Amino acid sequence: MRLFDETYTNSSGEPFVITKFRYYISHISITDNSGKQIDFPNNYYLVNEEDSLSKEIHLPVTSSLQEISFDIGVDSIKNVSGVQTGSLDPANGMFWTWNSGYVFAKLEGQSDASTAPAHSFSWDVGGFRQTENALRKIKLIKDKNGGMTGNHTIVITADISKWFNGKAPVSIAKAPVCHQPGKLAVQIADNYCTMFSIAP
Repeated sequence: MRLFDETYTNSSGEPFVITKFRYYISHISITDNSGKQIDFPNNYYLVNEEDSLSKEIHLPVTSSLQEISFDIGVDSIKNVSGVQTGSLDPANGMFWTWNSGYVFAKLEGQSDASTAPAHSFSWDVGGFRQTENALRKIKLIKDKNGGMTGNHTIVITADISKWFNGKAPVSIAKAPVCHQPGKLAVQIADNYCTMFSIAP
């Protein structure tokens, strides 16, 4: 069953349906079983739930993988470097033209708990300045033989419920809209940075 076909209930007891789920992965670093680290500092990937191919990231690694780290979001240099191309193209709908910065992660849907028009909720999380930095570093360590579909493959899952329940639970009823950097964006980022795990 596809993510968009399911009705979920968050930690506040609010039912919701997802209509859009996207996020940037960047600055990937791989550590193999020998302890060798391989960095990919200039690679930026837009993961889009509507595009299954976007969820497959291929890197030139020839060793068995033990650990992976990556950022959720886009670093400050790219945020202030003007219009980009490829996955960073503003046409992908992940750029605030008014704010001259990237949306690091986006979650949109509908919920009866929302007071916004059509019971929608829309969370665009971004912001790279020190007091409102939503960029998050993720580090995952593979258990022996865990998450492997081949010698050089790691399967990573994302638990969408973590957007609502983490360091500081967020209610759709209280915060149906997040469209700018600030306290709410940082709070949501603190939550969703815990959503990743290596599949068993």
